[in-house]
Amino acid sequence: MTPLFKRLLAAALTAAAFGAQAQAEPGLTDKTIRIGMFGPLSGNSMAYGFDVINAAKMYYDKVNKEGGIHGRQIELVVEDDRCNANDLLAAVKKLTEQDKVFLLNGGSCSGPVVGAREYVERSQIPMVMLNASGDGALYPPSKYIYGAFSISQRAVGGSMVQFAAEHLKAKKIGYLNHDDAYGGWNLEAAEFQAKKVGATLQVQSINPNITDVTAPMLKIRAANPDVLLVTTYARPVSLLVKKAQELGWNKPIVIAVNGTADLKQLVENVGSKDAFKNVYLQEVMLDVAGGDKLKWVYDMYKQYYPELAAKPGYPQTYMPYGIPSAMAVVNALKAAGPQPTREKFLDAMSKTNFDSKVMAGPIVFTPSDHAAQKSAIYLKFDGENKTVVPGSYASAWTYQPK
Repeated sequence: MTPLFKRLLAAALTAAAFGAQAQAEPGLTDKTIRIGMFGPLSGNSMAYGFDVINAAKMYYDKVNKEGGIHGRQIELVVEDDRCNANDLLAAVKKLTEQDKVFLLNGGSCSGPVVGAREYVERSQIPMVMLNASGDGALYPPSKYIYGAFSISQRAVGGSMVQFAAEHLKAKKIGYLNHDDAYGGWNLEAAEFQAKKVGATLQVQSINPNITDVTAPMLKIRAANPDVLLVTTYARPVSLLVKKAQELGWNKPIVIAVNGTADLKQLVENVGSKDAFKNVYLQEVMLDVAGGDKLKWVYDMYKQYYPELAAKPGYPQTYMPYGIPSAMAVVNALKAAGPQPTREKFLDAMSKTNFDSKVMAGPIVFTPSDHAAQKSAIYLKFDGENKTVVPGSYASAWTYQPK
């Protein structure tokens, strides 16, 4: 056997071994990496995911045009979960079992995402959320699940209390949340932060489907806090701001990012811009939509989706959220090397730390914390214009095994 033949044989055996390994990993070939995406592309909750997926898609396309990841092109399979638990689980199962994707990159609504945790763990497939808070799937940490690229609900509550105490100098804080798991998550960190900064919370927990907020607002007014923090969904927010004006409330109101998907609609529902004389908004991006710091994102959107960008209401509020999630996936795939496995990818995800140039704080994962972002900025909102309050405000809550 000649030396040349030996070298050729060795090369062929290496290539064969490499190809066999690639085939052994679902969704992976020597030329492609298949990623399963899902989010609400239709229905009442479309604003939470449609353009978030578009943002992730344009980032993946950018990576493909730059040569892909170790020579592989990213191939996307996209499903509509309608922000519904049954539809999301069906999408996850289809992507995993039928489309045989390498990993999942999806989830814009926390409740449905949490419901998929058991299946994801049983299937041992990596799931990287899009913009869902997903606390119930992130705590206690799961080896296979990463998320909260926008912000976790714990960080929502902790950051808001920090802002109220530090910027608004509040010592007595009114706090309105939902009486479900979603509300419990943000309250847990809010209570932790309040103790840390020496403030007290006056809490009223309301049903997400409440139609008359008179009773909780009267109780808040009777407690006479220095500021009112509202962490509810959008519909209750409009009822609460309207009732606050009716009751003559003139102290600051801070609205969590949960309730600000459509500010124009919020103002219309309240019915008076005067109700927003002392209102602040939580924002988890680095800047306001269209601001200088995010210009590159919106320019990219116009380049990829010119017809959509020309329509009223587009891009949607949460559009940029999809980019940090896709960035994290790409970074971890690169770190997993030219012969990636799901195990290598998950190990790389657990060591993630980068500045997305999109969100208010860094994207950081550790083996014991799979929630990406803990910070938020705040905006003064008068019913029409938004003014950025300098600085960012971080939640101090950390998961402690029980």
